[in-house]
Amino acid sequence: MSPEIEFKGYALTERCEWNDLKLISFQPKTFQPEDVEIAITHCGVCGSDVHTLTQGWGESKFPLVAGHEIVGHVTRVGDKVTEFKPGDRVGVGAQIGSCLQCRACKTDYENYCPKSIETYNGEYDDGVVTQGGYSTAIRAHERFVFPIPKGIESAHASSMLCAGLTVYSPLRTHGAGPGKKVGVIGIGGLGHYAVLFAKAMGAEVYAFTHDKSKIDDIKEMGADHVIDTTESVCS
Repeated sequence: MSPEIEFKGYALTERCEWNDLKLISFQPKTFQPEDVEIAITHCGVCGSDVHTLTQGWGESKFPLVAGHEIVGHVTRVGDKVTEFKPGDRVGVGAQIGSCLQCRACKTDYENYCPKSIETYNGEYDDGVVTQGGYSTAIRAHERFVFPIPKGIESAHASSMLCAGLTVYSPLRTHGAGPGKKVGVIGIGGLGHYAVLFAKAMGAEVYAFTHDKSKIDDIKEMGADHVIDTTESVCS
């Protein structure tokens, strides 16, 4: 018998100061046979969280529990779940649902599904509002749950569920590897992952930055060439 999980999180409960969060209990996703229930141990901080909390992307549904770089351990699985079992360490990213029937879903492009459901500030067909990872637990369809390799610490893996995926997907899609040159403009949260991944894939990596203080770190990440965009190339 799986342990009973409490669903509590730090929420913005009304349109006020974006960082005035209150601890609340919330209704989780209605549990289905394909679902995985996860006790959350780690959640990264993404710029998208701030944009949503500040209402920069439109009015949010309240209460709002943000966070979509989630890592935790499986506590319960539905009868039709085939990939996971209780105790597995897993992650959830920015998307938590889709129709699973359209052309996009059937060709592994669920993020283009017209009925895509975001991990927080979204809504399921039965009216339950999605709440994110600054919480104790979350439920998700197994298709939107990912195993975390043993060699990666949870604190490091969490940001890969958004920032890491954002750059890994195009690198993989467009065949980054030996014989290819990859240019990365801006070596911040996403950019540093792009440098690391592109180099690991075997590409020749060019990093473009306007911050001289980052140059040594960028070289340590493995970039083959670092271009300081503040320096003129014209004579």
